[in-house]
Amino acid sequence: MARSERRTGTAADTVRQVVVLVTSVLAIVAAFLGSGAAGGTPIQDAAGGYLDADSTLIAPGRGAFAIWSVIYTGMFAYAIWQLLPRQRAEERHRRMGYPIAASLVLNAVWIFVVQLDQLALSLVVIVALLAVLAWIFVMTRRMPPRGAVDGVITDGSVGLYLGWVCVATAANATAVLVAAGFDGWGIPAETWAVVVIAVASAVGVALAVWGHGRIAPMLSLCWGLAWVAIARLTDEPASVVTGVAAIIGAVAVVIVTVGARVADMRAGGAGRAARDEASEGETTPA
Repeated sequence: MARSERRTGTAADTVRQVVVLVTSVLAIVAAFLGSGAAGGTPIQDAAGGYLDADSTLIAPGRGAFAIWSVIYTGMFAYAIWQLLPRQRAEERHRRMGYPIAASLVLNAVWIFVVQLDQLALSLVVIVALLAVLAWIFVMTRRMPPRGAVDGVITDGSVGLYLGWVCVATAANATAVLVAAGFDGWGIPAETWAVVVIAVASAVGVALAVWGHGRIAPMLSLCWGLAWVAIARLTDEPASVVTGVAAIIGAVAVVIVTVGARVADMRAGGAGRAARDEASEGETTPA
């Protein structure tokens, strides 16, 4: 690639930028239609109501879904950010652009599938969405942001998206099992709920450790767990055991994330000190 193309980008870069922008708008429009504001069936009432806040022990309270507004705002902000001329030829946007667009399309497809009452298929779609977001998260880790603004808009938006979808996938899977009449093989429903919460929390811990204390995934994942706790402690189906488990899971994720963040900052400081010392030794006469 010519040096001028590396600086200013190519026609393929322009196409990618437009695709990301269009898919971000598509996701927002799909969310608007899925809310029932345009006369359709709200998500909580579609698919037999199995995705509503009182459908299963893992369902977050309705207030939890306000986070979608933050996520959509973040993804639209990313779409505008990557559209700027200075970002056009950035390698990280070249690699992340189409996966991010795919995640937004899958988001819209999930809403469409639920509106068609295809609950089992919705689980397939959200698992695919989770896999794509995990892939993007790996890329953000391997290609650090160029500056604080890029870190907040790109990594922050993707992190919030990923953390929430982790909880949403657990809730979606539970809804599918309940709708299918799964009896738990004789194991109490609360036990299964605790297991699911433990798995979601373990994912949050893994993201914290591998991501060196990324804050955004922790915020949205713990937001979801907190609303599971609120729903089970204040609404039906009531379950103190599930609510307490969700609180413990959220606290564990927060603690590990903060610990990983502090450790990473200390490691970075130690690395800089070592480099400064080595540099001073090289420049100081014997």
